[in-house]
Amino acid sequence: MSAPAATSADRRRWAQYLADERAEGDVYRRLAATKQGEERVILEQLAVAEGRHEAHWLELLGGEPARLPKASLGTRALVWMAGRFGTIFVLALAQNAESRSPYDNEAFATPAMRADEKVHHEVVRGLAARGRRRLSGTFRAAVFGANDGLVSNLALILGIGAAGVSPQVVLFSGIAGLLAGALSMGAGEFVSVRSQRELLEATEPQSMGAVRLPDLDIDSNELALVYRARGLPEEVAEERAKHAIAEANAGRIVARSGVIDTHEVVGGAWRAAGSSFLFFASGAIIPVLPWILGLTGFAAIALALALVGIALMATGAAVGLLAGAPPLKRALRQLAIGYGAAAVTYVLGLAFGVTLG
Repeated sequence: MSAPAATSADRRRWAQYLADERAEGDVYRRLAATKQGEERVILEQLAVAEGRHEAHWLELLGGEPARLPKASLGTRALVWMAGRFGTIFVLALAQNAESRSPYDNEAFATPAMRADEKVHHEVVRGLAARGRRRLSGTFRAAVFGANDGLVSNLALILGIGAAGVSPQVVLFSGIAGLLAGALSMGAGEFVSVRSQRELLEATEPQSMGAVRLPDLDIDSNELALVYRARGLPEEVAEERAKHAIAEANAGRIVARSGVIDTHEVVGGAWRAAGSSFLFFASGAIIPVLPWILGLTGFAAIALALALVGIALMATGAAVGLLAGAPPLKRALRQLAIGYGAAAVTYVLGLAFGVTLG
């Protein structure tokens, strides 16, 4: 079936596609310039694919338009950020952008272009996942630390303030809560990550290098039991064992393959503890700022709520962006959780204050 006749609106849309494809190719080229090895090659190939799409729209337009529109605001923002921010953040945004292909209902796009867009989303998602794995341990500790500091200290201050104590007591309680919470978070994160790494070391499969493979009976050997214990079916385990012994008999080293580096996902204990301590402290100081500045009463509470609300939405949006999810939804969720906890302790503080009175 032939494509429908082009209209002036079609040509304007093609020109927009052309501008966007050029900008997207620029994003991948800028990201590739910051990487090495396989990741650089993958990003360069993505840029080449965007170039093929660009050539398609140029052909339909009959050459370079006399007046090319600007790329979409989101794509231009990605180009700007690609040269200034880390690849993890930009790839997370690119993943979100690639999930919304404009070619699904575009009559003038080729089937190959539609397929390319789907593949690009998966490729970018895979690259972003690599970065998230490298970042996950420290980032998790940092986000949890900041949010715990914001919510717990705001709840503590509002609860104590509602009980009718003096501003000096509120300030002292906030500083004490900051120090106690930061130390507790740092110590807890260190123990948690260290314990998890030790558990992984005890449970993950080991290399066959320590086994005298050539001495095993190829017809009835216990190496197959090792693979069966790892979850492989009996027939597959037998074949794997025979292959391993054949490799060893040929004098080649049998390398373990297909094992995910779970230690990389968990992260380092000291890094996680340091991130948790610092970010808890940075979050916990925010609700205390109004009292540090000398404010009291309703003015201090209102400013604390505003500052913590902004911080909660910022951390929620950052998590959403890095996860490739809508940032506004995550930001509002963080805000609701934080304000909900603060409201409960404030009501309890009021009740406690009335009882004391």
